Amino acid sequence: MNILHIDCSPRQESHSRELSAAIVKKLLEVAPDASISRRDLGREPLPHTVADYAAALSTPATLAVPPQGSLDVSEALIQEVEAADVIVVGTPMYNFTIPSSLKAWIDQILRVGRTMKSTSAGKVGMLRDRPVFIGVTSGGVFAGDRANQPDFLTPYLSLAFSSIGLKTLQFLPVQATAFLDQDQAPVARDDALATIDLTVMEDLHSVYDRPARDRASAPRRAGRVEAGPLSVEILASLGEAGEARGPSLMRPARPTVVS
Repeated sequence: MNILHIDCSPRQESHSRELSAAIVKKLLEVAPDASISRRDLGREPLPHTVADYAAALSTPATLAVPPQGSLDVSEALIQEVEAADVIVVGTPMYNFTIPSSLKAWIDQILRVGRTMKSTSAGKVGMLRDRPVFIGVTSGGVFAGDRANQPDFLTPYLSLAFSSIGLKTLQFLPVQATAFLDQDQAPVARDDALATIDLTVMEDLHSVYDRPARDRASAPRRAGRVEAGPLSVEILASLGEAGEARGPSLMRPARPTVVS
């Protein structure tokens, strides 16, 4: 079994990196023999769409005969996804949505004729479904009763992954990271991990124990999108509207860009 582990934050000691690492560690409890493939979009960001790649995707004719080398990066990234049985993504929420480093990766793996088909009913995925665990960290609160900002990240990633066939999704959020101290952060992370559904891993592990001829017919669970609870410590630091209370919790503006 292969786990593709993707990080997006440019900060090497970010909340999202710690969360994704904790998710991988949790998955290895179920599948200790799994191998780990790494794609660090924060440390080694991909180029945003360049002219040759955009030209290749512009029409059916250019996609059929693309400029030489224009699809090489896209193909390599798609093959990484295809080789993975499980995907773990750690991402901060930047200004209500995903960072541009993750968007650059998505723009390479969502490719008509390769990972999805364009039909009159919309995009249809061409890849085999597999579990995707998405650890999301946000400086503010975007989910739950105390949410005080929009969430464009969850619906966007849900649509992007499902459009290529990846529908078994679990979102594991750690919120209000702008107000967490060193003692509170592990508690918030544990709260998020407590919501993880490992049965999809157990199902997948049982598939790998079967003969190869039986694996393709093994059932897969439907997708699940779930927001974890805020820890008691975080709630104690928030007002009724989800805002920080007390001078000790004052922070610079734009808390949503804290990963």
